[in-house]
Amino acid sequence: MTDVKDAFVAFVDAGNGLLWGSVLIYLLIGAGLYFTIRMGFLQFRQFGHMFSLISSSRQGAEGGISSFQAFSTSLAARVGTGNMAGVAVAIYLGGPGAIFWMWITALVGMSTSFIESTLAQAYKVNNGDSTFRGGPAYYIEKGLGQRWLGVLFALCLIVAFGIAFNGVQSNSIAAAMDNAFGFDHTLVGILLAVAVAPIIFGGMRSVARVAELIVPFMALGYLIVAFYVVFANITQLPSVFATIVKSALGFEQAAGGAMGYAIAQAMMQGIKRGLFSNEAGMGSAPNAAATATTDPNHPVAQGYVQMLGVFVDTIVICTATAAIILLSGVMEPESGVTGIALTQKALEVEVGSWGSGFVAIAILLFAFTSLIANYSYGESNIRYIFDSKLAINVYRVVVLGIIVVGAITDLPTVWAFADLSMGMMALINLVAILLLSNIVFALLKDYEEQRKRGVTPSFDRKKFPQLDKQIDKDVWNKHQ
Repeated sequence: MTDVKDAFVAFVDAGNGLLWGSVLIYLLIGAGLYFTIRMGFLQFRQFGHMFSLISSSRQGAEGGISSFQAFSTSLAARVGTGNMAGVAVAIYLGGPGAIFWMWITALVGMSTSFIESTLAQAYKVNNGDSTFRGGPAYYIEKGLGQRWLGVLFALCLIVAFGIAFNGVQSNSIAAAMDNAFGFDHTLVGILLAVAVAPIIFGGMRSVARVAELIVPFMALGYLIVAFYVVFANITQLPSVFATIVKSALGFEQAAGGAMGYAIAQAMMQGIKRGLFSNEAGMGSAPNAAATATTDPNHPVAQGYVQMLGVFVDTIVICTATAAIILLSGVMEPESGVTGIALTQKALEVEVGSWGSGFVAIAILLFAFTSLIANYSYGESNIRYIFDSKLAINVYRVVVLGIIVVGAITDLPTVWAFADLSMGMMALINLVAILLLSNIVFALLKDYEEQRKRGVTPSFDRKKFPQLDKQIDKDVWNKHQ
């Protein structure tokens, strides 16, 4: 059994080394920069428009899923262990400079998220019950005519989100509850599965409703505590930001001759953990984006909404966690304390003994919503491959089992497997959206021209003959 585990770990490490050591770091940043430039730095020049769409998108069509619910579902998946445990791991392994590269990944990744989410809306399919589904598997098949590649992506997503990521989320919840309250990992796993079961068996509308209720509440509560820590240490804040930038560029290590290695480590950890947290380019959030009945009635609207999710996740929430850890002064690489335990220890130093319990409750809410959102992504892709009620129910049972197993699984192995699954997904999706990006550029031009004329943008599929031939006949009609 040990030999099998060692072989598996070696395989995972080799795959991560290939994907994250070279290919994805350049592809993610390169694609994000390309999209940013081609769209005229959209994420900066239309920053306010993202917020205006969120404020007006709380209602979808009768019985459908609103843009805000789709946003909440995607944010539920984004905001989880990556924002608390992942940030701690990034700092522990890559130094404070990893946070700088998380920021860069998010800022350029906002444009990537816009591209993939707009494509998901354009190529979505009608469920026949006022709801929709879609995502990379769907636009790969319809836009590129490559069903085999769509199936491969779907399988990678099912493995990544249904198994690896749900194992990571469950593991972090169990670890946090153990650190704070001494709860048994197995018991936590079982209770989580019991709580998740009625939601996922309730279907996609149930997931969207729960996400809409919990996500804003949990994010606001965590940010209030983080802002308290920041304001209590406001005089130290400039030096913390200076440390982040110097570490990212290798200035702090230059004297020791380790500048190149330090930059490489900070970049790799920052980009890996940043992508794990905000998921830009990974191909996960488009599965939520496709479910929305948009307001205004145009694919680009959901692109803007999902772009804001990347900003909130990384620039706001991940930065809050980084500030708590770096301001606390508890970062000691030789101590071996990392992951959620490091975040808990840092908050204890800042606010007292209740800090550990607060983090445990926060990670419970963050990761719980991630569990149900991750499930919803997997369901959409199960339906893409099989569209069978039996297959969906089998998947639901497997997810519940993984939640229990993940709570007692070795953390480094789970993280490594999650990295590999995520890397494979991102590679397929990035190639696909690069090939299909001209469609989004045309849609964005149409959207912006309508806004310049002072009219509410509306998508007319007949204006795009090639796209009109590729998308289903029962979507993007006048009343959808």
